[in-house]
Amino acid sequence: MKILVINGPNLNLLGRRDAEHYGSDTLPAIGQALIEKSKALGCELIFYQSNHEGAIIDFIQGKTDEADGILINPGALTHYGYSLHDALVDAGLPVVEVHLSDIHTREEWRKLSVISDIAIKQISGLKKQSYILGLEALVEHIRSGKKK
Repeated sequence: MKILVINGPNLNLLGRRDAEHYGSDTLPAIGQALIEKSKALGCELIFYQSNHEGAIIDFIQGKTDEADGILINPGALTHYGYSLHDALVDAGLPVVEVHLSDIHTREEWRKLSVISDIAIKQISGLKKQSYILGLEALVEHIRSGKKK
């Protein structure tokens, strides 16, 4: 089983960004924690991060055929990334949306997710643990045989 782990704009700066909202872990540290969890779950991860929506869409389109699911933190694309939404729909894979901060308790504009309606689950506010729980939920969903 292969899972695409996708991170959107500004997540490459984790560890230097607002620790209150995003925690102190860097993206490589989160990736390492996911690799350790993936070994226990028996899945392979393919990581990608970009600050550009088109590049993320190109990655999804290029990797869909070799993946079983998508774990995504869209960053700010969460709130306005309609073309990302469409690419995720077109992929036809189960999607779990994760966020380090609790988007529902922050600024009004952060509360909207254009991804949530297609995600099998959204996990937010648990910092690095959001990713771990998201991976577990995605793998469980795939193993259950449910489509989306």
